[in-house]
Amino acid sequence: MGVISRGSEERREQEQTYQAGLRLLSYRARSRRELAQRLARRFSPSAIQEALAQLEAHGYLDDAAFAQAWRRTREAHRPRSASLVRRELIHHGVPRETAEATVDGMDDEANAYQAAHRRVKALAGLEEATFRRRLTDYLRRRGFPYAVASMTVDRVWRETRGEI
Repeated sequence: MGVISRGSEERREQEQTYQAGLRLLSYRARSRRELAQRLARRFSPSAIQEALAQLEAHGYLDDAAFAQAWRRTREAHRPRSASLVRRELIHHGVPRETAEATVDGMDDEANAYQAAHRRVKALAGLEEATFRRRLTDYLRRRGFPYAVASMTVDRVWRETRGEI
């Protein structure tokens, strides 16, 4: 039975860490911190740092690209306010400056309208006070400021009643 050198064990662990990182990234995009936390369950810190560096060098791991993809997905499928998207990105480990740059220019009014428009069917047939309260609460839970939520609810209420 041959003796395995310490260097080859480290190289093997680093390669396994890199492959595990690729596998995790194949499921969905992740931030650097998210990926490091997942890899830390199985691998040594030195192997993780080396794998992360390789993944970044090959373009597979990029916090700015992750943040932009997160924003696009939120705007297209699950609209949220800029402040909530910023908090989500920071929670996922994106640096604050990157999160700030990513949400710069987000249109809370358009996103609130899109979110409200998707919710209208579920609220159809309610009397005005209940409709307004429920839709306002729904928008507030998605991070929209009260003023934006209120303005959006007014607009949607008028549209559903054919006043526009």
